Amino acid sequence: MKENLDRTQLDMYLKAHQMENVFHPPLREYLSLMDYEPGELICSKGEQPQYLYVLMKGKIKIHTSSAEGKTLILSFKSPLEAIGDIEYIQGAEFLNTVQAVTPVTMIAIHHRWLNKYGKEHPPLLQFLLEIITQKFYIKSNLLSFNLMYPVEVRLASYLLSVSVDDSDVLITGNRSVFNLLDVANLIGTSYRHLNRVMQKFGEEGLVERHRGFIRILDKERLRAIANHNIYE
Repeated sequence: MKENLDRTQLDMYLKAHQMENVFHPPLREYLSLMDYEPGELICSKGEQPQYLYVLMKGKIKIHTSSAEGKTLILSFKSPLEAIGDIEYIQGAEFLNTVQAVTPVTMIAIHHRWLNKYGKEHPPLLQFLLEIITQKFYIKSNLLSFNLMYPVEVRLASYLLSVSVDDSDVLITGNRSVFNLLDVANLIGTSYRHLNRVMQKFGEEGLVERHRGFIRILDKERLRAIANHNIYE
């Protein structure tokens, strides 16, 4: 993680995402811009949060883990997304672990300043309300999606979720970003079945598998299979 001290860039992000009113001048003074590399942790499950984060650029992976070390990916997120919002409201530990999938830029603000300048600022409270309710809506849809749709649809949706605009190459050798066992856990199938469907996608010219990476060859056909469903 590296702090970006360019205040002009910070103001550009706020303007681009129409958040100038959310972070009004008393709060804006205490905003920090943070850059993360792919695979870098933004926060970890069980940590006591000190900051509220807002995703301005890039894609992040949200996952949780059991006491036995098993990992379950919950979702992928692109801007605009808040991290630590529920924890801030509840005064609780981080529920999940969040990692950068691509180069990521976050706005961070310490709880101290949120408490002092944000608790009675309606635009900020409205922003948090919208973000939190959207998370519950997406979670409900995801549960239905995993129960009602075949693995082919779920895998196509997943591949579209983790691919990024400037690259259709998924690095499978980097476990922190992409791992087939994690994929099987997320979409609710076995590793063996996932491999069969991935092989089928390869035979149909949708993806190309090599040791260490998967290349998406036909994103439009994947979108048709996913039918607008996506793990975001």
